[in-house]
Amino acid sequence: MPSDSTPLPDPPHDAFTLHDLRVEVIATDRPMVCNHPAGMSFEVSGEMLHFPDGQGFPLYPLAALLPLLPAKQRPTHRNDWMTTDADIACPDPHCGGRFRITRIGTRTFRHGEVTLVPLPPDDGTLT
Repeated sequence: MPSDSTPLPDPPHDAFTLHDLRVEVIATDRPMVCNHPAGMSFEVSGEMLHFPDGQGFPLYPLAALLPLLPAKQRPTHRNDWMTTDADIACPDPHCGGRFRITRIGTRTFRHGEVTLVPLPPDDGTLT
């Protein structure tokens, strides 16, 4: 039986970590005119979007959010704006809604589980 001081094994060389996310509609002092009431939310786990049972999400705000979600999933430097900025405005200029993206956990993936493209040689060169 290993002691408490036994180091954990290194992760596999092809492992990487992504954040799971929650995207929640938040209200502001301006009226919301789109079909996304405050409190509506969905979660992102890996490449999957998960919506609560019976809930949809409006297409145009989702289209505006999609490019930001993979960037928000990745580990970032503490000084990077992607680390600190979490509220995204609704793309309708007349709507006061905002979407808060929160990192809620992490998940480890293996390169070979998400692509058929082989890893480059581990000699510091890129192909």
